[in-house]
Amino acid sequence: MSISNIYLDHNATTPVDDRVLEAMLPYFSVQFGNASSKTHSFGWTANDAVEKSRQEVADLLNCIPQEIIFTAGATESINIAIKSVAEIYANKGKHIVTVATEHKAVLDTCEYLEKKGYSITVLPVNREGNIDLKELESSITPQTIMVCIMFANNETGVIHPIEEIANIVHEKGSIFMCDATQAVGKIKVDVQQYNIDLLAMSAHKMYGPKGVGALFIRRKNPRVTIAAQTHGGGHENGLRSGTLNVPGIVGLGMACKIAEEEMWENSIKLSRLRTTLEQGFVELGNIFVNGDIRNRLANVSNLCFTGLKADRLISKTPSIAVATGSACSSAIASPSHVLKAMGLSDEMAYASVRFSLGKNNTQEEIIATLNSYKKVLSIGE
Repeated sequence: MSISNIYLDHNATTPVDDRVLEAMLPYFSVQFGNASSKTHSFGWTANDAVEKSRQEVADLLNCIPQEIIFTAGATESINIAIKSVAEIYANKGKHIVTVATEHKAVLDTCEYLEKKGYSITVLPVNREGNIDLKELESSITPQTIMVCIMFANNETGVIHPIEEIANIVHEKGSIFMCDATQAVGKIKVDVQQYNIDLLAMSAHKMYGPKGVGALFIRRKNPRVTIAAQTHGGGHENGLRSGTLNVPGIVGLGMACKIAEEEMWENSIKLSRLRTTLEQGFVELGNIFVNGDIRNRLANVSNLCFTGLKADRLISKTPSIAVATGSACSSAIASPSHVLKAMGLSDEMAYASVRFSLGKNNTQEEIIATLNSYKKVLSIGE
């Protein structure tokens, strides 16, 4: 990538790692079999590749491969998890707890269920994007069947205290679902350590291909029961029918393997680059970081350029790819629901830019970004 074309929107999607692409390529042509074909070697080879990838995903999450089902991405995983629990556990109650800063995949699914007669509690966050754990505890009732709280926020990078949250949820006898899409592959996400019951993830947030993801479903302590939301063939143990995307699944598995080996090294590098970026901006004045600066992903910086319009700043630096919020909400002409939930005014939310760095970014690119913005802001050189 040339220094004049800088990609700083890795929370939207990441480029496919060369090693991931190399692993995928044979399954488009040479090894093109359907993993469900049980009568010949083409199908056997494809199935072996799928099961190898299932093990690689399980290794990253510290679970057994039987607890992983493959999906088209985190949004589908979230829909399967929430709608299944709502269906299976309705006899216990019809109450679900979530948080105002969740991804729209969670909030919209909960809104859908609310129209079906479910009660949804949406917890607020403070100025740093954190929830009040006592408020969480008091919100869970005997009728609460599920609590849905993300691992790390896609707009601010803020990391929630997942282990404490899970303990509270389990003490109250509810199921804990975690959207870990932004966290998996960047930081350690151990479903045993964090006592997560259901976990959603996507390959394309961690240098894998688009259109493939996974759902972790705990099998014991407690065993979580899931109902199929897509029917037609009984694939994935009857939980998600449809011909398996073998090349994509192979890519997800390889992305998980690489992440397990390299995430800490990448995290150190990204933290240094982000520090350079933030210090360069903050020292200009009237620019501040949105969200908890202590507990967040190493690659994310959500900055408010006070008194300015983020979309105008971005339009004047077209060679630098950044965002004003979630890519999944980019078509909505309204301020970020995450920043609004954190107490920012419309003006402040519209003045905020998300920089999300990736493992291929360089110090030279960060300096070039700072210089480009300085010119736009008419400050410095």
